Amino acid sequence: MTSFIQKFSLKTKNIGKRSTKKYLEDALYKNLFKEGGEENHIRKNVNEFLKSHKSAYKWEVGKSLKVLRQRKLYAPALKLSETMEKRGMNKTINDQAIHLDLVAKSKGIEAAESYFLNLPETSKDLVTYCALLNCYCKELITEKAEALMEKMKQLNLSLSSMPYNSLMTLYTKTGHPEKIPAIIQEMKASDVMPDSYTYNVWMRALSSVNDISGVERVIDEMKRDGRVAEDWTTYSNLASIYVDAGLTDKAVKTLKELEKKNACRNITAYQFLITLYGRVGNLLEVYRVWRSLRLAFPRTANISYLNMIQVLVNLNDLPGAEKCFKEWESGCPTYDIRVANVLVGAYTKQGSLEKAEELKERARRSGAKPNAKTWEIFMDYYLQNGDIKSAIDCVDKAVSIGRGDGGKWFPSSAIVTKFMSHYEQNKDVAGAEHFMEILKKAKNDLGVDIFESLLRTYIASEKTSPIMRRRIKMENIELSDEGKRLLDAIS
Repeated sequence: MTSFIQKFSLKTKNIGKRSTKKYLEDALYKNLFKEGGEENHIRKNVNEFLKSHKSAYKWEVGKSLKVLRQRKLYAPALKLSETMEKRGMNKTINDQAIHLDLVAKSKGIEAAESYFLNLPETSKDLVTYCALLNCYCKELITEKAEALMEKMKQLNLSLSSMPYNSLMTLYTKTGHPEKIPAIIQEMKASDVMPDSYTYNVWMRALSSVNDISGVERVIDEMKRDGRVAEDWTTYSNLASIYVDAGLTDKAVKTLKELEKKNACRNITAYQFLITLYGRVGNLLEVYRVWRSLRLAFPRTANISYLNMIQVLVNLNDLPGAEKCFKEWESGCPTYDIRVANVLVGAYTKQGSLEKAEELKERARRSGAKPNAKTWEIFMDYYLQNGDIKSAIDCVDKAVSIGRGDGGKWFPSSAIVTKFMSHYEQNKDVAGAEHFMEILKKAKNDLGVDIFESLLRTYIASEKTSPIMRRRIKMENIELSDEGKRLLDAIS
């Protein structure tokens, strides 16, 4: 989806002659990424810049924020935005909208609402309203999103396709694609010009109810309208829909159209082509497009190698994935643990724990520490092989590291249930309590299911807990009738 805030129109300045006593020697965004895109390096470089009290041009800060948001490094981006404002850097309305988005992603929707309410009235225009609306839609808060959209209409803001696109995305994600045709009709009645994203989400809504002929009618309407040219995103979306529907021939034909539309040689288009050819199982086309990408971008980015290696692993071409990995490893300026994780995962799935461990250690020696995903991969392996002690150790390490965007890492509900069920069956109260202590590092509210499983573990082990009733009350847990019976039994 095109960002809800239009891209910066950044005008770079000549920084070659500026004073290095007052300014950084390189542009700020280059300084932040000088050690690569690893989250821990970025955080360190942001902190070093802010502690240095050196200045940066406004366009440098803007571009840095843009790149950080693209990499989903919201916490360091927010810290940079807040600090530069305190140092007197004036924020435009676009800057305030971006800041609102960062607040929502780093501190939650209530903090974003507070930021919006405290904005000057002159800043509350279409851009900042759209930013808040987009936050509600991202968090799937339908009632507030719809109410805000109505308020925007009452204020007679000149609505573009952007807020409509956000609402349509919300309805798609919440399983209400039937609401989208009415939005399309409202846009037509209000003479709001659609954009390529409007057509893409409309097609996705129709595909979700298996209306492939309806999808094709949307493409035809787009061509007849003529105001919005079909670009490569239109055809990648259509090809993906055909793949999901099992219409391989139509998908391949559409991918050929996608290639024609990629005359400007967009790196993301190449990556979509590789992914989609991989999904239809066409290994030859995957390699052909990869060669084209490498020719177009000799200094191939880590993310492109990551995508290619993942596709090869999915196609069970492990020798090809290893060859591609070695090529990346021999020339990468910075070692990216995300690329290594793909092969680590492939090795653990085939039972080659020794290979996985060796690669993890090689990455560590090259400066790429294991991240939460690394430990999650090993956790899955140990769980499948019944080594609960090692699996718990992996959970502890993943929780301690946290997510790359600065958020907390927490195992899926299925994984939590698997651990708790193990402790129940083995009457292991100490193990269950230790597991819950680890989870508490990432999440205060563990929920009723985990606590009722703990109560069942106490019952199974024939243990009592005089403080459990007070503990449940302090946790504000609403037990089921069965849970209350269990609590009575062990208190």
